[in-house]
Formats: sequence, C-alpha cells, structure tokens
Amino acid sequence: MPAAPNADLHCHSTVSDGTLAPAALAHRAHGNGVQLWALTDHDETGGLAEAGEAALALGLRFVPGVEISVSVGAQTVHIVGLGIDPAHPTLLAGLAQVRSGRELRAHMMARSLERQTGLRDVYLGAARHAGNPALISRTHFARFLVEHGICGNTHEVFGRFLTPGKPGYVEHDWATLQDALGWIQAAGGHAVIAHPGRYRFSSTEELALFTSFKDMGGAGVEVMTGSHSAADFRKYAGMALAFNLRASRGSDFHSPQESRCDLGQLPPLPADLAPIWELLH
Repeated sequence: MPAAPNADLHCHSTVSDGTLAPAALAHRAHGNGVQLWALTDHDETGGLAEAGEAALALGLRFVPGVEISVSVGAQTVHIVGLGIDPAHPTLLAGLAQVRSGRELRAHMMARSLERQTGLRDVYLGAARHAGNPALISRTHFARFLVEHGICGNTHEVFGRFLTPGKPGYVEHDWATLQDALGWIQAAGGHAVIAHPGRYRFSSTEELALFTSFKDMGGAGVEVMTGSHSAADFRKYAGMALAFNLRASRGSDFHSPQESRCDLGQLPPLPADLAPIWELLH
C-alpha cells in the first residue's frame, strides 16, 4: 500500500481571514512538505485561481475548496467543500447569498465592541486587516483589538468578546446544512464537517448533526485539525467509522503568528480510516 500523502485540506488566505496571499500559502505548504493541498476560504472562491497556478508551478497537487458557514440550531457549523468546480453557478450564487449578510453583521459587531472597549472606528479598523473588504469577519476585529492592546492575542479576543454569549458576538442566520451540501454537490465536490470538536453540541445534538449530514450525502469529517486535542482525534476517528465517513486532515492555518498548527504539521490519520483524498481526482 502506498504511503499516505502529507495532505493539508483546510487553510485560509487573505481572500477570507488569513494573513497570507493564496500564492504565498502555496509556497509555505510546499516548503513544509505538503504533497496534497487545498485552499478553503470562508464562503469565497476568489483565491482559487491564484492558488492553483502557484501550486502547479511548484508541482504541488492542488484541490480547490471552500468553507461554508451553516446555521445548525443556535450554532454556526462550518462545512468544507473539496474538489469543487469554482465556477459552478449554483455554488457561486449560494456563496454570494451567504456573504450578503456579512456586512450588516460586521457593523453590528463594531458598534458592540465600541461600547465594550471605548475604541472608535472599530469597523474601519477591522476593514484595514481584511484583504477582501466584502468579507470582514470576527478574526479581523480580533486583530484590530490586539493592535490596540485590548488583548494580548486573537485567541484572548475570541474568549472575551467574540464567541456566543460574549459582548461582541452577533448571531446570524447562515446557509442551511441542506443548502450547503447541495451547492457543494452541484459543483462536483465532497462535503466535510470541519473541526467538529470546536462546536458546543450535546451528545444528542452532535449525533443529530452527523446523522443529518450523512443522510444528505455528506462525505467526510475532519479528524486531524489544528484545534483538536488528542482526545478529539480519537473521538472523531470513532465517529468517522461509526458513520462510514471519510476522514480528512487539515491544519485550518490562518497566520504564522496566530495559528496553533502550521501547514502540513498534523499527525497522520489513523491507518484504519478511509481518507477523503481517495475521492479527489
């Protein structure tokens, strides 16, 4: 049996909330020994052409991807689409629909953070950190607050201000799970539940999510990802087997300064799991 590739199938560029351009990410992945790489920006495919061209020049196998924000109950779940056609009209229309609500949400977050911190022009400050002005996210607000000394790092900002129940968090209705899977499948891609260990579901709610995802044709789950602990690795390896899902591996890399895990640096998938890349051509 051939050795498994060093696959990293989840990361972000300046087109969403990363700090490196798509081509720079390709070079970093290649330099770190990644052999199979996907760019999966939030609700946006605008960086895939640049990423693909850079990967081709490096001899790096490239998988076009996207990460779609989905509302499940009162929580936001992220679904990664791998092996998509970036130009498919159904996918592009769906992503445009998801992005359309981001600007209003960003203004609401800015006003809330101004009240909490006493800072001014928070929206404009966050926008300066966004490579794509149409996609200002919580991460951009976090970088602005770190810049102004409110917190020491972006993880602290999220813990104090930008997670559910905290004063800067604003609820938003994203895509439905059925919509997101439909868009990914229409574009010829495979849907993967991203970083499931990050969600705050009860056991019953988590089982319901996995059951619905599988019933709708979902293909895989991230077992190895930057925010998972060793216990999470074991748990979601078991979930992959229990639901007959393919296992994925992706750092969720955003920035050299912020990310817990660099591109290509995760442990390998357990040998008894069927990897998602067997479905990717």
